[in-house]
Amino acid sequence: MRHVLLIEDEANIAEALRFILSRDGWQVSVMSEGEAALAAVAASRPDLVILDLMLPGLSGLEILQSLRADPATAALPVLMLTAKGQGRDRDAAERAGVSAFMTKPFDNSEIRAKVRDLLGA
Repeated sequence: MRHVLLIEDEANIAEALRFILSRDGWQVSVMSEGEAALAAVAASRPDLVILDLMLPGLSGLEILQSLRADPATAALPVLMLTAKGQGRDRDAAERAGVSAFMTKPFDNSEIRAKVRDLLGA
């Protein structure tokens, strides 16, 4: 079973995503705080990270930069999911090396398709 690490501090969104992806057959772990999320990536070695932009502790952008700077996670697919869909946010995420970018609210079928695409499933 492929593992998705969801880093999202809004409990309702995290639960909705966990439900949607679990129903599709993915193992989903949820983290709600930035600094703990980096340790979780190192410990669990997920196949994909879904990352909120605005988090307590480290921001999603800071987490992404740390992941890209580490050779062990440099190629890890990262989907940034955020309510801040402004062009500058997308540009900053792309410069930092995000694999894909989606805004909230999202369509359930769109998020499932994006996860499948990023994981080659």
